[in-house]
Amino acid sequence: MKKILIALALMVAMAAHAEEAKMVPLVGNVLNRNTVSLNGEWRYIVDVQETGYYGYRREIIRNGFFKNAKPQKPEDLVEYDFDQSDRMQIPSDWNTQDRRLFFYEGTVWFEKSFEYQPKSGRRTLLYFGAVNYEAIVFVNGHEVGKHVGGFTPFNFDVTDLLHEGENFVVVKVDNKRSRENVPTLIFDWWNYGGITRDVMLVDVPETYIENYSLQLDRENQKMLNFSLQLSCREAGHRVTLAIPELKVKQTVVTDAGGCVTARLKTKKLQLWSPENPKRYRVELSLGEGTPASDCMADSIGFRTITTRGKQLLLNGQPVFLRGISIHEEKPYGGGRANSTSDAHTLLSWAKELGCNFVRLAHYPHNEYMVREAERMGIMVWSEIPVYWTIDWTNDATFDNASHQLNDMIRRDQNRCNVIIWSIANETPHSAERDRFLSRLSKQAHGMDSTRLVSMAMEVLSAANYHNRLQDNMNEYVDVISFNQYIGWYRDVNDAAKMTWEIPYDKPVIISEFGGGAKAGMHGAKNQRFTEEFQENLYIENTAMLDKIDGLVGTTPWILKDFRSPRRLLPGVQDYYNRKGLFSDDGQKKKAFYILKKWYEGKE
Repeated sequence: MKKILIALALMVAMAAHAEEAKMVPLVGNVLNRNTVSLNGEWRYIVDVQETGYYGYRREIIRNGFFKNAKPQKPEDLVEYDFDQSDRMQIPSDWNTQDRRLFFYEGTVWFEKSFEYQPKSGRRTLLYFGAVNYEAIVFVNGHEVGKHVGGFTPFNFDVTDLLHEGENFVVVKVDNKRSRENVPTLIFDWWNYGGITRDVMLVDVPETYIENYSLQLDRENQKMLNFSLQLSCREAGHRVTLAIPELKVKQTVVTDAGGCVTARLKTKKLQLWSPENPKRYRVELSLGEGTPASDCMADSIGFRTITTRGKQLLLNGQPVFLRGISIHEEKPYGGGRANSTSDAHTLLSWAKELGCNFVRLAHYPHNEYMVREAERMGIMVWSEIPVYWTIDWTNDATFDNASHQLNDMIRRDQNRCNVIIWSIANETPHSAERDRFLSRLSKQAHGMDSTRLVSMAMEVLSAANYHNRLQDNMNEYVDVISFNQYIGWYRDVNDAAKMTWEIPYDKPVIISEFGGGAKAGMHGAKNQRFTEEFQENLYIENTAMLDKIDGLVGTTPWILKDFRSPRRLLPGVQDYYNRKGLFSDDGQKKKAFYILKKWYEGKE
């Protein structure tokens, strides 16, 4: 029986390896790189009292769960039989994989052993698609870094810590909520803990393509704008971009920052749209034909998304966004969605509803979801979890949100179906909030001028049947979006009488509306939680929406019922938010057909 040593070790022993591993900027297009999956069975230990935790300001590491640790004294040695610990399939969430952990918020340690064969002249990155919420990562007993944020990817260069034969990685995962976090203490979805997305080793040369962007010029649809960043910050590296179908091939040389920029003239393109989700094979190579070369391919579509007054224009033509909001939960039951299969099922339900657009709420969803939507011809609103009562005056909180926004954009900047970056949802008005969000808006616009920026606002005032939207953030967003729950949180039965005042010359999206219903529960149309109540609410709301000036789309709340610890009503909610048009086991509710019929009139 193999034993795992848990020992006291001096911090200086770790510090000796500080230069051997580090977090490096996020690599783009990881799904089309040379990778080895570390998914599958991982061992895990639930650490309720932080027994294995260490203090950064102390000189010792306590009970680190590391193999081959070197105790300072014989009496320091403690044995732990990790082989007898529990196993969990990764990626997943511990809440649905271990019944004891359904409500658990705290620390769980994960361990995975793997075989490795070093390659001369190559480097290895350890890539995580997402870990919720804080991850501290160790390779062969040495700390490699920490990441905060539950929905964005990160990677470390671990080349110098790996050796031939068996290696192991340990991840301390902590999903405890905190006021300073993004999201903060209170949010209306399940706080799924764990290594929730893919883990992989990424094989790259000593100098590799870090990331790149290829976009259609907004003013000239015969021009493509190309930029690329190498892992080194050096001049003189030759990078070649080719689009065989367009007979485009161009070689450019990096500047002193390891960057290239270029404008490429093309023949007439087939533009990506929901009706014709055309993508082109794009090939990138660094040092082509040499042992140190880095080559990869991508499938990239080209389109423009702009506004003109209160119109939203896709490829220069007005478009109505027939949308639906989606949480990242598996189609049947709860648990984090984490595969192409999950994405395809959820998006197929949206297509059946008549959707050409989805709001991926309230955080960046997994890469499979975005790519599958692109393949299926579905436009995407992608959002960071700046949700409700964020700590607006905390610099660390802003930095956290800024990093999440950066990583969301960098991961998906070449996915043409992403048309809106969202920076917030239902945030209470204040001067501090306005400063916080305006900085995020400027960041998003500065990073990506090819997409629109929005956020889900709240209606500020309502009197009788008149509603007025007033938000200082109107000048920082390209699309005015807001949530309204007339007939549900506002107990008004006659939504059709409502009038709306939106005093901005910009397109309008209703980013949420709806109400709850338990599938199979029937009764009068004024009886809450019956399918008839939800059906009538959709009838009245869609009639009301038709009267809103500048309306260019809606994303009702929500595609399917999802788990939330805030939803307590026994026998009805049972820890589910029941606003879905599908139940948690995939049954259509009566409101589904109301929205579907309304969308048929918007085609």
